[in-house]
Amino acid sequence: MDELDPVIHAQARLRIMAALATLAPDDQISFPRLQELLEMTAGNLSTHLRKLEEADYVVMEKTHKGRTPITYLALSRRGRRAFEDYTDALRTVLGAPS
Repeated sequence: MDELDPVIHAQARLRIMAALATLAPDDQISFPRLQELLEMTAGNLSTHLRKLEEADYVVMEKTHKGRTPITYLALSRRGRRAFEDYTDALRTVLGAPS
């Protein structure tokens, strides 16, 4: 399974990538909403997002709504391509047609 991207292959990161891949290329999701959707703790989600950000797969935009800080997340162009490559590789490993 050398062809499966190890950054994405971890279960939590795969779930994050799959959730973000459902967004349109110009859309974002807030950290709390993603946390709620994935039913992950803030610390666990942050840890996995950091690894995805280091790989340039996820873009984080930190801003404020009034005085409240808020983080928005989206797949980068590279991240979207990496997820597509990952799913293609997974289909190959499983013997499914692309």
